[in-house]
Amino acid sequence: MSTGTFTPAPGAAPLLQQVRAQAWMETKLILRNGEQLLLAVVIPVLALVGGTLAARRLDLDLAHRPIDVLAPGVLALAVMSTSFTSLAIATGFERRYGLLKRLGASPLPRFGLLAGKVLALLLVQALQAVVICAVALALGWDPDGGVAGVLLALAAALLGTCAFAGLGLALAGALRAEATLAAANLLFLLLMVAGGIVAPRDTYGAAEAPLQLLPSAALGDALRAAAWGDGADGVAFLVLLVWAVLGAALASRLFKWE
Repeated sequence: MSTGTFTPAPGAAPLLQQVRAQAWMETKLILRNGEQLLLAVVIPVLALVGGTLAARRLDLDLAHRPIDVLAPGVLALAVMSTSFTSLAIATGFERRYGLLKRLGASPLPRFGLLAGKVLALLLVQALQAVVICAVALALGWDPDGGVAGVLLALAAALLGTCAFAGLGLALAGALRAEATLAAANLLFLLLMVAGGIVAPRDTYGAAEAPLQLLPSAALGDALRAAAWGDGADGVAFLVLLVWAVLGAALASRLFKWE
């Protein structure tokens, strides 16, 4: 064979390379979408800044400074917005337009597609954490958890991501795209306002105990305990674990590729 002759070598790229490419594409799609960016960054930052300024002005009676209370809660809100609301809406419309069906027939196996989505969620959440923490530090946030607190916060965020992602995929698989859009946004607003995620549960009066069973409140409790240096909130971690298992079970039962 002469030098420079091209020899075709058809075949799929290595699995890791496929998953990495899929994750990068999913990340870019999230960041290019105005609604997704609104949910991922703008609303959490507005909640942090507005809530902190309002709490200072109203002189609310909180166990810690307003910024120390709200910063971990807003980080929890960011996890929920990306792993539940954004994932449910994007996946619902991908099903509607047949994109998932076509990707399912590509060399990328279906578990690789899901792995790409999970990696994209983690990348976006890392970006959210950087932005929110920067704003919070500028507002005077001073977390007391140290290295142990950071590790506990990461563990809680991963469990929360698993729980909300399973619920988001289940919702996207059970409803039509338009219904998923409406339901995901409605649930996000309800949990943000009344789900014990941004503000501590003890600010909800008689609803404090029931709220403990919600994944939103559990994630908020776990992140606040980690940031305040209170160690691991065992009940919150247990609730998140139960919701993660339940979300995975619902997603495996309800999610459809087309």
